[in-house]
Amino acid sequence: MRIEVVPYDPRWVEQYEAERMLILGAIGQYVIDIEHAGSTAVPGLAAKPVIDILVGIRDLADASNCIEPLTSLGYEYHPAFEIQLPERRYFKKPAGQELHTHHVHMVETTSNFWRAHILFRDYLRTHPEDAQAYACLKQELAIRFGENREGYTDAKTEFIESVLSKARICRP
Repeated sequence: MRIEVVPYDPRWVEQYEAERMLILGAIGQYVIDIEHAGSTAVPGLAAKPVIDILVGIRDLADASNCIEPLTSLGYEYHPAFEIQLPERRYFKKPAGQELHTHHVHMVETTSNFWRAHILFRDYLRTHPEDAQAYACLKQELAIRFGENREGYTDAKTEFIESVLSKARICRP
């Protein structure tokens, strides 16, 4: 399936909020914080039309209690991704489909994963010139990499790291 980067859709905020409420209803007792992350969380930013949701928990051991409730909401748990990122539990929705509408990244709120994703999102929200540069890069890479999602993701790394470096300098 080809990588698709589409213009910003203001409905992404509503879609996040609706999903946030479902997730909190299912696993709220384990959740410390929940955030809309990724490109769909940055107003005006072109993105793949997938809502990325950071679910912050106190202890990664709590994630095992969340698998069944999230699968009952239509998510599919992907433990294979823990080889690359052992500090994250990853879910996609809808289960069993190639096209996904939502991704849940469950991590400890004290983790580098949590901090970096929030820092990146917040920086792009307040620096529209960098957000626009990121949108252009993603559109170019989507064309260049076609169906190669891993190549697309890897090719964004240098830009993301440069933004994180600037964000760390600017952080109060």
